[in-house]
Amino acid sequence: DIIPQPLLDQYLSMTDPARAQTVDTEIAKHCAYSLPGVALTLGRQNWHCLKDTYETLASDVQWKVRRTLAFSIHELAVILGDQLTAADLVPIFNGFLKDLDEVRIGVLKHLYDFLKLLHADKRREYLYQLQEFVVTDNSRNWRFRYELAEQLILILELYSPNDVYDYLRHIALTLCSDKVSEVRWISFKLVVAILQKFYANNANALGLNFINELVVRFRHCSKWVGRQAFAFICQVGMFSLCISVCSF
Repeated sequence: DIIPQPLLDQYLSMTDPARAQTVDTEIAKHCAYSLPGVALTLGRQNWHCLKDTYETLASDVQWKVRRTLAFSIHELAVILGDQLTAADLVPIFNGFLKDLDEVRIGVLKHLYDFLKLLHADKRREYLYQLQEFVVTDNSRNWRFRYELAEQLILILELYSPNDVYDYLRHIALTLCSDKVSEVRWISFKLVVAILQKFYANNANALGLNFINELVVRFRHCSKWVGRQAFAFICQVGMFSLCISVCSF
């Protein structure tokens, strides 16, 4: 009743490997690109019409097809709602997390947008996997680590101070020692955001422990780059404090 059945059948047939060989090698990528729009048109009540096609595309041998889906999985989650997302999208999302960097960057760029749609218990499961984003196929791919730091700043609001201290704090400290200055700089902002998270939630003990760790790790570092990092963290912290004061 929404679109003609022959039109839907034609769209679903785009995942046929024979069509890719005889019609267009990029046809599966085009199908993946338009899938959120098709899902929105059909509505979540008709997701069963697209589910098999989506799973086929998610396992396509071409990484460009999987990458296209990875960049839009958060949009599809909004369309489908929390129940269908947990049942049908989370397994595919988990697969993308272990894929090539070219695919992983798609879920990383919208990691916050996807995680905020999950229930709290399901969201906590990803605390163990966030550390894996620090490791990339190519160590020179510093923009990947930069994006991770940016996403973590947003993700802080999704977790409790204890979770932040137990899991995200370690990632922040690792990124603060990155070889690339751009990654270190955004990581200093992440460290300050973590401290703000602790004190805004009256987790003063966690904040003090973290400050002491920063002092030991960077202020008393034998290398100048570590001491410089501590100075920059203080600079970012003072700037954030001034902004907060001025806002009042």
